[in-house]
This record gives sequence, C-alpha cells and structure tokens, in this order.
Amino acid sequence: MRERRAARESRRAREFAAFAAGAGGRLLHAATLLTGEPPGESKDAERLLTTALARTYARWDRLRGEDPYDRTRGELAALFAHRAWRYRRPRGGLLGRLTPQERLVLVLRLHEGVAEEQAAAALGLPVERVRAICTRSVTLMRSRPPGAPGAAPGAAPAPAPGAAVRRGDAKAPA
Repeated sequence: MRERRAARESRRAREFAAFAAGAGGRLLHAATLLTGEPPGESKDAERLLTTALARTYARWDRLRGEDPYDRTRGELAALFAHRAWRYRRPRGGLLGRLTPQERLVLVLRLHEGVAEEQAAAALGLPVERVRAICTRSVTLMRSRPPGAPGAAPGAAPAPAPGAAVRRGDAKAPA
C-alpha cells in the first residue's frame, strides 16, 4: 500500500515538474505583465506565479483531462484580481501605465489568446465590458509608447494637435 502511494506521489511530482519546466517561462512572463514590473525585477510576479503553481499542484490529481496550463492561468488571473490593489502604482514595466483591470484583460485577451467570452466569464464581467476595456487599453498603449519623451507613468496621453479641448480641461496661462 505504501509502495503504491509512494509511486503515485513520485509520478505526480515528475509530471508536475515537467509541466512547470515547460510552462513556467510563459506563465512568469504573463505574471510580470500583470504586476507591471520591469523585466528582471519580478519578485511580485514570481510570488504570484509560485502561489498559482502551488494551487495547481494541490489539485493535480483532480484535473482529470483538464489542461494544467489553463488551470494555472486561471489561478494566476484569480490571484491577481484578488490582490489587484497591491499593483495599482506604476512600476515602470511594459504595461505599468494601465490599471490592474486593464492589464488583466489585455494579458488574457492578447498575450494568452483567451476568447472574449471566456475572459468575461473568468472575470465575471459582461463581454461588452471586456471588449471596451481591451480596446481602451490598446488605444492607450498605442497613443504614446513607454519610452516616448514626456511619457510619465500613469499620465494620460496628450491631445492630438488641433483636437478640441473641453471646457474643464484648459488651464489658465501662468
């Protein structure tokens, strides 16, 4: 009995180690994008991914045909959504100018290739809201690249030349 259990645990550990070795890099990149940290300074992303992998390992025997990558990605998204308040301040990463919700939608939709319907179901949002968040995020990222002069983290894009300025937006000359 003990031998069977030990063999099962050994097989489980080998399977999970192979999965983590194969998918770990891509999942770490997704976690780094989510946390908004610069590449190479991903302590929070590593912590987030470690927790997601631990939860996947705890359920490894119960996956029964479910894709472990999808399970881990779902755990990663849920953990990030639950802890989003920790990642509100810009950190200088590629997506650091976006809000945590915008980063989550953008990473799920564009980096991971999750369908709008699936992303909406995972986040508990209507499909139209996920579509709007994704469109707004892409527009913001295209409006001013991260390294553009005058691009402050979290700053709104400058209005296009000749664009109409709303009443409350104009500042009095100094």
